[in-house]
Amino acid sequence: MTENRISTPALRTPITPVTRVTFVIIPRFNMATLISLIEPLRVANYLAPEPLYQWEILSPDGPDIPASNGLSITAQPLSDRPRRGELICTLASWGAEDYANRDLSAWLRRQSRDGARLCAVELGCYLLAKAGLLTATPIATHWSWAPGFQERYPDIPIVEQLYTLDDPILSCAGGLGGADFMLRQIAREHGEALAGEVADQMLHQPIRPPEAPQRRTLGQGTDEFSPTLRKAIALIEANIAEPLPVPEIARQLGLSQRQLERQFHKGLGCSIVQFGTLVRLQHARVLLIATKLSVREIATATGFNALSHFAAAFRKCFDRRPSDYRQGWAPTEATPSWPGTLTAYLENLRHRAGHDLSTKDRM
Repeated sequence: MTENRISTPALRTPITPVTRVTFVIIPRFNMATLISLIEPLRVANYLAPEPLYQWEILSPDGPDIPASNGLSITAQPLSDRPRRGELICTLASWGAEDYANRDLSAWLRRQSRDGARLCAVELGCYLLAKAGLLTATPIATHWSWAPGFQERYPDIPIVEQLYTLDDPILSCAGGLGGADFMLRQIAREHGEALAGEVADQMLHQPIRPPEAPQRRTLGQGTDEFSPTLRKAIALIEANIAEPLPVPEIARQLGLSQRQLERQFHKGLGCSIVQFGTLVRLQHARVLLIATKLSVREIATATGFNALSHFAAAFRKCFDRRPSDYRQGWAPTEATPSWPGTLTAYLENLRHRAGHDLSTKDRM
């Protein structure tokens, strides 16, 4: 009787050199990000008449590395195999700001000296920053954690886009942006046609360019926002530490204050002041988790003149004291917490406004 056995087929001898990619992960990494980076390589091998890519997953914390979704992946230990010309992607997520491993830092420095190409993925920027490998070249990281990284490393420029391709350090903001980043690598190495076919197989079209924005919604679809409202939002986000007065925002946009308020109520369902306060509180939430700044220092950094005002606004928005939120994912918690969504906050504002209006009508 013939045995039913699954055998591993021998790799075909490549006609062109195989591109090797190394993924370095630490505990609580984002599984979706890792998969989004690997899948384009797998599909490229599936479509090509010869193997184009090989990859390996390493970690100094192995062999079983837990991801943020509760699943684990098996990783090999760091090895000293020369990786000249190869791509090394550092993946990190929750807790990366406090992660420290001297062996990993030394390994990354050694690989960089030996000619490897490095890519910071999501919060992998912390791993490269602690190894002293980030320079003045702008990098992309996830928008929700960028303020914390910028506070710790103010000399490293951050850009809010999907990924960057400028040497010496490449970067990717993470999530499904990993697929766009890796599809762009395939396009550079094997042509746009193959990258397009891989994207078709993945149902991931179009392939987004590096400069594509990370965010398209602020509790609404920003495609519905007027250009003026988008500019106003950008002004508010660019002046968190010293908030611009509403008349100054209106002046810079060439509108009357009343016209600008109408745009905010129509597009977001709240006033300029309410939206500006929420942006500052969102920023404060990240600083609480990702930095060692005191609550008072964070209040100042987010434009609140008094600690009591900051604490009251934070409690009203998130139903927690700022001091309760020094960890987004405490060691005692099974999963991370992120209290409330922007959509829910805006809906609550609309509900309160409607309630106040109906109360006035009854009076």
